Amino acid sequence: MSLITMLKPELVLAKQNIVSKKRVLENIASAVSNRLHCDESAIYSGLLAREKLGSTGIGEGIAIPHCRLESANNAAILVMSLESPIDFDSIDRKPIDLIFALIVPPSECDAHLETLAQIAQLAQSPNGLNALREAQTNDSLFAAFEKLLQG
Repeated sequence: MSLITMLKPELVLAKQNIVSKKRVLENIASAVSNRLHCDESAIYSGLLAREKLGSTGIGEGIAIPHCRLESANNAAILVMSLESPIDFDSIDRKPIDLIFALIVPPSECDAHLETLAQIAQLAQSPNGLNALREAQTNDSLFAAFEKLLQG
């Protein structure tokens, strides 16, 4: 599952003014439900259930909330930057300001794990992350993420 082919402009949201983990998950569910034509509450429940297993805050200001969703026909990735960092119960205890959410159908389980690994790999690029953090508009965030994916 290629991140570049999954990336859609309507699921790239720059400088969102969100102040809690719960609101982040709600906003992800709202945006992705429109794109995948799936029930918003089912997406939110899936994301919340995954967070209860352990935080998807992977450190360095990054969170990768994700879930498998029975009603999803295809996978979706949402990229979001926050206006101000928030507590996300990250493994390094630092607040997060970059979110890469992934929603996949159960049939794409192996690809799901590969995609999560690709996203985690992106976290190893301080310059790329800075470019994402500096993007002020949805378009500039999309362009910065696309550039990061292309290496």
